[in-house]
Amino acid sequence: MFTGIVTAIGTIREADQRGDLRAVIACPFDPDKIAIGASIACSGVCLTVVERGGVAGDAWFAVDASAETLARTVPGMWELDRRLNLEPALKMGDELGGHIVTGHVDAVGNVAARAEEGGSTRLTIAAPQAIAPYIAAKGSITVDGVSLTVNSVEDQSDGTVHFGLNIIPHTGEVTTLGQLVPGAEVNLEIDVLARYLQRMQSLRG
Repeated sequence: MFTGIVTAIGTIREADQRGDLRAVIACPFDPDKIAIGASIACSGVCLTVVERGGVAGDAWFAVDASAETLARTVPGMWELDRRLNLEPALKMGDELGGHIVTGHVDAVGNVAARAEEGGSTRLTIAAPQAIAPYIAAKGSITVDGVSLTVNSVEDQSDGTVHFGLNIIPHTGEVTTLGQLVPGAEVNLEIDVLARYLQRMQSLRG
């Protein structure tokens, strides 16, 4: 379980296809505090640490990504030098600064537009029809592992949806979201509460 509050940006320094994909991710964590078997969200994908090493501030950890994971996440996400938003799993007593995030990607969206708005960056994300019912204005959504508030929703004639986000300068600097441009693809996870509410509504119907 995660909160969508990114604590570091990592970089893929090795990617080895061996049935599953073994990725080695460089990060500024303390390796002594990374447990084998621990969960780390990598741009919104919950993965298990299978190896780790390095020194504090210049560490690395390895994860195995299955074919299912590769199929459900952004194409090219697991290439060398790709930057990933990192968040260790939530511990009892930690502050829930974002919202409840499971680390299971529901769909891949893409950046439809980017504009500067005041001191923030306004992103418009196009999301597929399958998750359109779960996206609501002032609701929560996870974009590449980052917990964000949906500011606007525009349903499209083909059943897809465009939703707007405001990325404040701090978020743009400490995550990869500040580098997103139109056409870029992103991992999306809908709010788990919206998922259950939609299920309950469908049963009532």
